[in-house]
Amino acid sequence: MTDQPLWFTEEFDAGGSAFSVKIRERLHNEQTEYQHIEIYATEKFGNLMVIDGCYMLTARENFIYHEMMSHPALFMHPSPENVVIIGGGDCGTLREVLKHGRVTHALQVEIDERVTRLAEEFFPELCVSNHDPRAGFLFGDGIAWMKEAAPGSEDIVIVDSTDPVGPAVGLFTEAFYRDCHNVLGEHGILVQQSESPIYNMDIINSMHKEMRAAGFADVQTLFFPQPCYPSGWWSATMAGKYSLEGRFRAADAADKSFATRYYNAAIHTAALTPPEFFKQALE
Repeated sequence: MTDQPLWFTEEFDAGGSAFSVKIRERLHNEQTEYQHIEIYATEKFGNLMVIDGCYMLTARENFIYHEMMSHPALFMHPSPENVVIIGGGDCGTLREVLKHGRVTHALQVEIDERVTRLAEEFFPELCVSNHDPRAGFLFGDGIAWMKEAAPGSEDIVIVDSTDPVGPAVGLFTEAFYRDCHNVLGEHGILVQQSESPIYNMDIINSMHKEMRAAGFADVQTLFFPQPCYPSGWWSATMAGKYSLEGRFRAADAADKSFATRYYNAAIHTAALTPPEFFKQALE
């Protein structure tokens, strides 16, 4: 036995950086049909889920990501009733969506059921709404689901996916965004995680172009910290079927009936304010 501390490190070669957390033990190790999933107990960050060697979430700070993937879009739609989440197998985004009383149905379409089952075991706090009667689960291909879904049937589409590699590549294309546009109703909003604005402006630029090419009238990127992801600074990009300007229900956000740990009305406004370098880098 070694007396040296054990660390889990994700290296991001393209950015010349890495992030490490001190771990106590590996709790689970599994190769599914789609990916390699590991669960670690850490000293300071609670349980950690790793997929294909990359941080997915920690118990300590996942709330930032899940809140920012859900509440900004939901508070910009006049009456969000039907929501579909593509990916999101850890169920944290689903939990946040179902905090909104106006939502009548939220469907989670996750390709790998094992992500959800492991979340239920090792991150039960994320799965507290899994038995809400408004929640639905479909374990299958989100791209195929979007192609077949009824036109105008959803108010919000949330793409809570991994990076654009492997099965997730098809979620970052004009063809997929066209299907999302078709599925969304008149006031519909698409929101998708869009990587680090420090390291991945090429991806964000491409998303803006492809979303507009797919027919979306307005595209905006919002920014938030995420300590365990490359650079520690993350983003999500929203696309609206018409202009997103002036659509924020600020009074409702300020008077929300549920608790959050990061999101509030002021954070919402600040997150949508682009830094100077971003405005210059966005083609």
